[in-house]
Formats: sequence, structure tokens, C-alpha cells
Amino acid sequence: MNEKPLLDALHALGPAYVPRTRHLAPDGHPRFTNRLILEPGPYLRQHAHNPVDWRPYGDAAFAEAVARGVPVFLSVGYSTCHWCHVMEHESFEDEEIAAYLNAHFVPVKLDREERPDVDAVYMEVLQAMNGGGGGWPMSVFLTPDGAPLFAGTYFPPRDGARGHRPGFLSLMRAIERQWRDPRFAAQGHALLAELSRRSAQPPGEALPGVEVLAESAATHRRSFDPDWGGFGHAPKFPRPAVLDHLLREARREPEITGALSLEVVNTTLEKMALGGIYDHVAGGFARYSTDHRWLVPHFEKMLYDNAQLARTYTEAWQMGGRAHFAGVAQDVLAWVDREMSAPGGGFYSATDADSEGEEGRFFLWTPEQIHAALPPDDARWVCETFDVTADGNFEDANILNLRDPLDAVESARWAALRVVLREVRARRVPPGLDDKVLTAWNGLTISAFARAGVGFDRPELVERAARAATFVSHTLADPAHPGHLLRSHCGGVSRHAGVLEDYAAMIGASLDLLEATGDARWLDAALAWQATQDALFADTTDGGYFRSAHDAPPLPLREKPEYDGAEPSGNALAAENLLRLAEITGESAWRAAGERTIRALDRLCRKAPTTIPRMLCALDFALAPVKQIVLVGTPAQVAPFRRALRTRFLPDAVVLAAAPGEPLTTLTLFEGRAAPGVGGVAHVCVEGRCALPANTPEELLARL
Repeated sequence: MNEKPLLDALHALGPAYVPRTRHLAPDGHPRFTNRLILEPGPYLRQHAHNPVDWRPYGDAAFAEAVARGVPVFLSVGYSTCHWCHVMEHESFEDEEIAAYLNAHFVPVKLDREERPDVDAVYMEVLQAMNGGGGGWPMSVFLTPDGAPLFAGTYFPPRDGARGHRPGFLSLMRAIERQWRDPRFAAQGHALLAELSRRSAQPPGEALPGVEVLAESAATHRRSFDPDWGGFGHAPKFPRPAVLDHLLREARREPEITGALSLEVVNTTLEKMALGGIYDHVAGGFARYSTDHRWLVPHFEKMLYDNAQLARTYTEAWQMGGRAHFAGVAQDVLAWVDREMSAPGGGFYSATDADSEGEEGRFFLWTPEQIHAALPPDDARWVCETFDVTADGNFEDANILNLRDPLDAVESARWAALRVVLREVRARRVPPGLDDKVLTAWNGLTISAFARAGVGFDRPELVERAARAATFVSHTLADPAHPGHLLRSHCGGVSRHAGVLEDYAAMIGASLDLLEATGDARWLDAALAWQATQDALFADTTDGGYFRSAHDAPPLPLREKPEYDGAEPSGNALAAENLLRLAEITGESAWRAAGERTIRALDRLCRKAPTTIPRMLCALDFALAPVKQIVLVGTPAQVAPFRRALRTRFLPDAVVLAAAPGEPLTTLTLFEGRAAPGVGGVAHVCVEGRCALPANTPEELLARL
């Protein structure tokens, strides 16, 4: 704490740097500076001036714990986590608590988004110790050799500060008194052994059948809220993977059950887009809604949510033709491009919920503020349309929301007025920006831009996707290991070895760009990253992939990701990629690998399919008679065919386009495809059987 190298690093940040602490000297400089000042990421640097003497996660921290003979306190969170901020303010900025923590523990901070492998291990520990549940901040006490002693989430600073919950100071004192009892550590080691045993599950002998898809969809329909959309009660999370799964069920089962699944998707997407969880002024969805009707969000916006939702709204528009959904999808991507773009082409990670110390302050409006920004008639219309009242709907102010979708005339009026309100709002103190560029989240976003660009016939969206993919392939390439990816880029520094989802998301993004452009370099990229993924992460015994690489520093558990929650699991993405590669390349080994990845999750497929909706999307593809749609001709010649396909929801198809002689035509799919004359030609094949070539878009649609 306050060593010269740390103060030198603080000085090097320059006068524009604003320390995040209430502990300031009379001259405005922070009284405390710890090792986190050396870290580039915003979450760790947020804690650089706590009186807690934080270390970043790593071997050095555990070596210090061994040398001092004290436990490790591991605090895990992320920069836009509201309750992480609360615990920091209440406990980590408290000098008495900090002094006790420094004296009796080695305090360690971890950004879960930079190290999802470490976060996942200790989340498993927390859930096992507490019988389920979990969340962030995650607070874990460990022996010097890494055995868990105790795990929880948020703790108030002292007993009685928030109801009957034990205080953090009392908890630390209790652990400090007891941790040397060998039975305490033995329980932790036994828990790790049990969790490791559970993770070694034999694969299924065969793929699950369509009954698994139907059972999962039926369970989701039973928990559906028919009035407000979503599932269950408050809080409500978007969880796009569930909606993606139900869209595929609606297409697979076009009768009554399919119609019911589509109703679940359409109602949920519409209510979300009308509610306060959607930022009507700037675009983009907040993380989740605290109430059942999507009105009051937890105001942070995450890149991974918006990437997945943009794709889901695009597919729902293709399925049902609702113009509202097309508008939402494109508006989300406009917000991402405008406000989340990093120099060079990548995408930032998140924006915070808090500004000026208050949650949501940046996003709220009063009638007076609306009237000050707009002419009287427009101001009255906005207040009436978006539920802005003198009483307010959130802490004496208003979260904009709609009762019904705007019609074409209203949408045009709002498009002009929201620009004015956005400019007014931009003069407020903005929420914090997490300016990390994360490989996996960028992969999801690239896929969303590429798919929307094709669906809405907007080449500029595809170009934006390609620019981001180029950024990742260059900036997040590991210079020490050619062909390997790094996880995070921030402050000009790329670091942390990529984990499974980084590779899987970028392989999927490359395949989406391949289908969108016909450029063979994206297939080359996908195949190269797939080879690296197989070498680093494959479980050659039980199938599927581990999250961390074979040569990564060892963790207490080697986890194989399964659950599709806010983000799709790396194994679900991997299975989709492998099955698509099989259809694109004609190589059956890819299909065998994809099926083996699904079978590795056989236990969940059969006993808890609702926990793996994105893997069920992969299973749906595996069980479907996949259509291989091959377009031969110049871009101008195949454009009519692309336009005909763009409004069709085709989750069981791959679409490849190339002109004769281009690199892509060396694929088996293009063998024997006649060069077009005046116009292009389209071929549709299913399981090795091909229909007659289609010379017009109408003929192509008839083949489908």
C-alpha cells in the first residue's frame, strides 16, 4: 500500500484521472493506493484507492498467504455490478474493516469477466456450500492452499446494518478464530473432490430425441406470464437462449404447440421492448427488470445481452414478420455501434447502472425536463405516450415506457424527438463505461451484426461485423502462441489466455460472416480456431470441452461449462459450430464431434433440459434435415436469391454463395454446380439429395 512504484503509476495517469474513493487528502490526492493501480481493467482499478490492500488474483497472492500463514479473501465482481459498488462503499472503504482484513487475510480482487474460469470454479463452490443460488459480489474465504472455508455473496458491513444478516466484520472475526482447525480445511478439500467427481459424467450412447425439445418447450410454456411475457415472477431476465429455443420449436411444431411457443416469444419480446428495461431514448436493453412488467430495470447494459437480443429480435421478425421487432433489432445495433465501439473496431463490455452515486439517475425524466427540451405540443405528446407524469413511476421521476407499439407516423415523430432528448441527456453525468473488449462477447456481437445485415439487407452491418472480427483476430491474438486468442483488451493491453467461449464465439462469428459474405477467409479463420480449440480444450475421454485450456495454470476444479444462462455456454456454441462445419465442408468428422459434444451433456438433456436452451438449439439442428442452399453467381446475380431468403427464418439451413472460380467453390457443396449464364442459380440439397436448380427467387422459395 502506497509504495513508490504504485504512487509513480498513479502519477503517470495524469491530472485527468479521478480516484474513486472518499479517502482524499486535502490536496485532492487519494490517501491509499494499492496494487490494483497497476491493472488496466476498470473493475480492478475502481478499487485501487480502497484502504484494503488488494492484490490481483494470481500465484503471488497465494504465496504471500502461505508465507504469512493467513487465509485468502477472494472478492469477485465486475465493474457494472450494483451490489459490488454497495459492498465496496460500505465495507472496503471502511477503515476499521480494511485494517482487520489487511491484518488477518490476503485480500484478492478478481474481475469475473476477465477470468470466467476462476469465477466459475468458485461459483460452483458457493452454490454447493449454500444449496444453490449465487451472484455477485462473490465473497470466498480460502486456505493458503486454495481450499474453500466459507463462501457467500454480499454482506453488510456490520451486524444489524441490513436486517438480520451477519456483518462482514463479524464474519471475518469468526473465520480468523476458526480457520486453523484442520477439520475446517478438510471439509473444503472434500467439497472440491466431490465437485470434481460430479463433473466427470459419461456421455450418452446416442443423441437425445425430439421429445427432449418438446418437454423443455412445454415446461417453459407452463411458467410463461401471459399478461406481461417472460417467465415466473420478478425479477425477470431476458435470457435470449430460451426464446431462441422456443422459436425453433415453433417452426418444428407448426400446429397448436408451435403456435403456443411462438406466442410466448412474441409476447415476451413485445412487452420487453415496450417496457422500461428498454432504453427508448438511445436503444439497448438493461440487464434485467426488478418487477414483473419490465418497467423498472437494473439499469446497467451488458454487451452480451444486447448482442443476443438483437439476434433474437431479428429471427422473431423473420418468423412472424412483425415490423416492431425489426425496428428493435436495428435500434439495438445502432446503440452498440454508436456508444459501445472501441477504437479499431471492437466493442466495449458494459455501461453502469449508477451515475452521481444514484442508480438510474442518468435515464430518468420529469415532465419539466421534457418540456424544457421540446416544443409544447411535442413535449405533451411525449409525456402522454411514454408515461411521464408529475407523480413519477420510479423515485419521483419517470422511466420512459409504452403501452403499445408506435405506428408508422408515431415512429417517425419519435425518431426526430428522441435525437433531441438524447442530446439533452448526453449533457448529464453518464454512467461508468467498462471499456474492456472481451473476445467472447465480441464474437456474439459480430454474429448479431452479420445476421441482421443479411436479414435487413444492410451491407453496412455486415461490414461492421467484419471490422470487429478483424480487430479481434489482430488485437487479441496471442503473440507468444500463434493461433491462440487472448481474452481481454483494455488500456492498450491484451491479456489473459482465451477460454472455451472465446474460441467458440469467434468460430460462430466467422461462420456467420462466411454465410453473409461468401468470403473464404472467414472459413479459414473458423477452421484455424477450431483446430486450436480442439487442441486446448477437448475432453477426449467424455466428450465436450473444458472451459480452461490443458496447459492453463491449474485451478481447484476443471469445469466443463453446461448451463446456458445470461450467456450461452461454450459447449453449446461449440456443438453448433461443429454441426455447421459438417454441413459446410461435407466432412462427417465434424458432425461426429458435434454429436459427441451434445452427448457429453446427456444427463442435463434428459433430466433438466430447461437449463441448456442453447444446447437444445444445437440439438434441434442435429436432428433436423438440414438444407444446404448454394448460390452460384456474382454478387449481383445472387442478390435476388439473397433478398428472397432474408425474410425466412431458416435455423436448419446453411447458405453459401460464390462466383465460379472463387476459393469457396473448392468445397464439396459446389462440385458439379453449373456456372450461370445471364443470371445466378440456386441449389437446395437435403441429406445428399438435391432439387433441380432454381433460376428465379420464386423457384428457390418453392424448393424450401
